[in-house]
Amino acid sequence: MIAFFNKFRIGLLRIYVLLAILISSVTSCSKDELEIQNDFPFEVKVMPIPKEIVNGNTLEIRLKIEPTYSYTNTQYYLRYFQFDGQGTLQYYNELPYLPNDLYQLPTKQFRLYYTSKSTVSQSFEVWISDNFGNEKQLSFEFNSSD
Repeated sequence: MIAFFNKFRIGLLRIYVLLAILISSVTSCSKDELEIQNDFPFEVKVMPIPKEIVNGNTLEIRLKIEPTYSYTNTQYYLRYFQFDGQGTLQYYNELPYLPNDLYQLPTKQFRLYYTSKSTVSQSFEVWISDNFGNEKQLSFEFNSSD
C-alpha cells in the first residue's frame, strides 16, 4: 500500500512541475504589444581623397552609408559647416549646400563635390543623420597647394 502511494505521489509531482511550467510560460507573455526595433545604427564609409586642393578646383568625395540592418523607411540627411577657409559643397549638379541647413539624401551611396574658394587650408565637417536620431560626423581638411 505504501508503494502505491509513493508511485501516486511521484506522478502528482510530475503533474505539478508540468503545470508550473505551463503557467509560467503563459503569464510571461502578458504584453499586449509586440516590441519592434526600428532604430538601426549605421556607418559611413568614405573613399580616399587628396589632402591638397588648388583654389578653384573641385574634389569628388564618395560616400556610402552602411546600416547595420535594412529598413525601407529610413531617411538620411546631411548638414555641414566650414570653419577654416572658404569653399562650396554640393550634391552632384545641385545648388551648393548652405552651412548648417539640413538636406535629405536620396540614396545611401552618393558623391559630394567640394570646390575650393580659398588659398589657405580649408576644414569642414559633415554630419549625416537618420530619422531615428542616429548621427555620424565626418571631418575633412585640405591644404592649399597654391
